[in-house]
Amino acid sequence: MITVEKHWERFFRWGPYGLLALGAVLTFSTRDELMTPAEQRTAVPIAVTALVLQLLWSTHRIPGHTYYLLRTVAGFILSWLNPFFAIYAVIGYFDARWLLPHRWAVAGAVVTAVTMAGSQAGGLPPKGLLGWAVYGGLFLLNGLLVLVIGDLSDRDARQSEVQKATIDELERTNARLEQAMRENAGLQAQLLVQAREAGVSDERRRLAAEIHDTIAQGLAGIITQLQAAADTTDPATSRGHVERAAALARESLNEARRSVHDLAPSPLEHATLPEALKKIVNAHPAARLTVTGTVEPLHDEIEATLLRIAQEALANAVRHAAAGRIGVTLSYMDDEVTLDVRDDGRGFSRPTRGFGLNGMRERAERVLGTLEIESEPGQGTAVSARVPLISHG
Repeated sequence: MITVEKHWERFFRWGPYGLLALGAVLTFSTRDELMTPAEQRTAVPIAVTALVLQLLWSTHRIPGHTYYLLRTVAGFILSWLNPFFAIYAVIGYFDARWLLPHRWAVAGAVVTAVTMAGSQAGGLPPKGLLGWAVYGGLFLLNGLLVLVIGDLSDRDARQSEVQKATIDELERTNARLEQAMRENAGLQAQLLVQAREAGVSDERRRLAAEIHDTIAQGLAGIITQLQAAADTTDPATSRGHVERAAALARESLNEARRSVHDLAPSPLEHATLPEALKKIVNAHPAARLTVTGTVEPLHDEIEATLLRIAQEALANAVRHAAAGRIGVTLSYMDDEVTLDVRDDGRGFSRPTRGFGLNGMRERAERVLGTLEIESEPGQGTAVSARVPLISHG
């Protein structure tokens, strides 16, 4: 639409030069047949005046409505002198709505119709009653064309305004959507940072609970056994306490090693999420991993969340469900990633309270995801986590 308007603007600015030149050539060719010597002498300064008028208009020296009025007068006079000059006057049909206020556009085109009808009737003024009748019919025809073309132009203008308003509204809507997307991206980044901080805090609490429940209790048991060994005088009893203390020490050492292993660098540091999941799944003979969709690097916190959920779900299936088969499915979709862990273990009627299941759900929610758990006694358990697909970086 903008390109068409540019073409019309060029035509309105430069077209009159060509039409004036064409009218002058045809007039010069027919001057002896259609014009008296006096009319020929009059036509030259009028044509020069029309050319000067065009130059003034092209250089923005006069306003549009003044230019239209003076050009219409010049075209009428030239067409009176020679009908071929109507070729120059016809431009008034095209740019009336472009140069004149809307209420005067039809009037300007009707005045142009006076000149055009005279040219079509053989020149002005008409000769005889028949000449005037022909002129009147041609004028009515030109006037009717002016009204029809004007109505079509008005409809086209209104449609163009509606389209422009629609395009402007779409641009504003797109701008608001882009702003919302930028704000949403910032919010997601902020939530992921908060999720990372919350995850670190949860890991600290979990580790503190494990130390309290395992290593600290083991050390307390060792102290108790050694104190009992020191308080007894019976060698056999003392040896028994020492052996139990040694057993507790070995158990506490194993728990300490396991806790240190949990704090070791993440498997995701040197592997993709599917590769890290494969290592974890392969550690359980009953588990199998399936990956669907197009694999792509995800945000670090998204991958860490899915990995931790998979670890916890596998640990629950092995430790508590006594599962014979465990299926792990990682699915990459258009705007989300899902992790499903299903087993054929003993199942349960209601989830138990504690860090395990609740912790998985909290992990998913921190990255704007969800976690669903389905289980029935004797029917196994299904854990399904859905998180947004946020690419790395």
